[in-house]
Amino acid sequence: MSAGARGIGASPARHGAFDRLVVGMNALGSFWVLMLVLLVTADALGRTFLSHPIQGTHEMIQISVVGIVFMQLADTIRTGRLTRADSFLGLLRHARPRAGAALEGVFCLLGAAFMGIGLWGSVPLLKEAIERGSYIGNDGIFTAPVWPVKTVIVVGLAACLVQFLRLARDAFGSARRSAA
Repeated sequence: MSAGARGIGASPARHGAFDRLVVGMNALGSFWVLMLVLLVTADALGRTFLSHPIQGTHEMIQISVVGIVFMQLADTIRTGRLTRADSFLGLLRHARPRAGAALEGVFCLLGAAFMGIGLWGSVPLLKEAIERGSYIGNDGIFTAPVWPVKTVIVVGLAACLVQFLRLARDAFGSARRSAA
């Protein structure tokens, strides 16, 4: 099956530094999920058997879900597992491979643009969180700074932007090769 027929992110595996970064971010996100499972289990056991919950469990889960998504999103894009409706694109790729690859390139550029917009909006929020010392939780019970998760969001959006640009390059390259 050709790269164009597989869709966005389903290009042959690469082994460059960026790919290792994205796979590493995905692995860290998976490890983060495991740590949350252990936290929730320990909290439930503490509540049940010791009548003593772990303070901050709710807050840690609340900020972790967002961080996990952005840790794993670029690899999801890279491997072609990002949910999308592409029936029309699949038909177009089959009937007119060059047009399908070009349209896929346009979709990837739009994805990069959306990630750029998100990045443009998130960097000031990260800066503000650092400057103000923003935190989540209740004073005296549990607090955690929000800047680490905001940093993960910024890094994740930047990785997604780069990944979409790489896929756009590949799709437009496929369109050029189909013309030959």
